[in-house]
Amino acid sequence: MKFNAILLDIASGVATITLNRPDKLNSFTGEMHADLRQAMQIIQADRNVRVLMITGAGRGFCAGQDLSERMMGDSAETTDVGSSLEKNYNPLLRQLRALPYPVVCAVNGVAAGAGCNLVLACDIVIAARSASFIQIFSRIGLIPDAGGTYTLPRLVGTARAMAAAMLAEKVSAEQAEQWGMIWRCVDDDRLMSEAQTLARQLAGQATRALGLTKRAIYASANNTFDQQLDLERDLQREAAKSEDFREGVMAFKEKRPAKFSGH
Repeated sequence: MKFNAILLDIASGVATITLNRPDKLNSFTGEMHADLRQAMQIIQADRNVRVLMITGAGRGFCAGQDLSERMMGDSAETTDVGSSLEKNYNPLLRQLRALPYPVVCAVNGVAAGAGCNLVLACDIVIAARSASFIQIFSRIGLIPDAGGTYTLPRLVGTARAMAAAMLAEKVSAEQAEQWGMIWRCVDDDRLMSEAQTLARQLAGQATRALGLTKRAIYASANNTFDQQLDLERDLQREAAKSEDFREGVMAFKEKRPAKFSGH
């Protein structure tokens, strides 16, 4: 399928979405959201997909919402920003969190506003050394959205999250790694090769178990210790019923590399 504002490639178990408005730093528009909805439908329907990777074209990852489109829109869209969140951003973020396999993000430049918080909604984030992250919302009289008020304090703590949100200062990729906002910062010329290698590596693992691991770790933020123990018990039972578990045990006994199918 042909898209106008994104690119979609599926190969070797990895689906790659590239935000593709490089002249506008890949800022979100209604057209991009529509493309993303279609792409996610394709990805979720493809049983061969075992990892999703998201990146941006050109010199930036995503500058957030395209404000020129919003200001030129009809009055309802202009005044009710919440409707855009409810229709576009929130469903996408819920889909990413619910995918039963890893979501890798390769940040190739500035990630601002909703673009920054899209990054934080992914499971494993690699950023180019020249990349930066900024909660730009306070500069235009808004609050962080696209999940930012949830993900940011959980990743970096309340003090850093509060300052980042209120001061709207850039956080470099190196600083983001130090804070625990992202997993790894790499040299610019190594970003895509490392991200692709990581995505392929994950796609070759027991992705059913990785998806259950993802569910458990995200649930822990709101569970008591006892609730988490019960969840681990239930998810482990589910994992132990998988073909991958049987293959993993057999490979261990036979002293050979496991060949996981993701089922």
